[in-house]
Amino acid sequence: MPDTPANLRVAERIAEILDEFKLPALVIGAVALAAHRYTRFTEDIDIGVLASQAEMQSLTGLLQAEGFDAEFHQPDADDPLGGVIDVSGPFGLVQIINFEDRFPAIIHDALAGADVRVRPGSALRIVPIPQLVALKLYAGGLKSHADIVELLRRNPDVDLDAIGKVCRSYRLRGFDRVLEDLSG
Repeated sequence: MPDTPANLRVAERIAEILDEFKLPALVIGAVALAAHRYTRFTEDIDIGVLASQAEMQSLTGLLQAEGFDAEFHQPDADDPLGGVIDVSGPFGLVQIINFEDRFPAIIHDALAGADVRVRPGSALRIVPIPQLVALKLYAGGLKSHADIVELLRRNPDVDLDAIGKVCRSYRLRGFDRVLEDLSG
């Protein structure tokens, strides 16, 4: 079982390192869902970045030099992600997920609109709801679909038309089905 406060402190330190490395980062995944009123169990913190493969390898070495247990998993041709760095320890797991050569627009757009922080003074910014929905659609699967439906139920004031427009701008499919399930 991860130590959530320690996991968050490690994720914040990683965000500071990423910033020093000139790689802006966003919290995505279950922690971002929680920041947007939908809390579900998670054992990790996911951080989305835009980095070249060489930067991911260098970042892995830098994290190891800082004393972290860090392992870079390079993508294969069919991988929807551009590689993942697992940073693990007694605190749990922080994953640095690269979208650079797979889906950079979503991270660029999310960075432009990310004004929510994990907590005051934190280096960790939270992905906005429209891009979080788009990331979940991109991930696909029943769990991601259920996450989107529940996220939107818990945020009844969001502009569904605007979210749909964002998803269509990325040519993602499935938002209409989300809307059907949301109204059903």
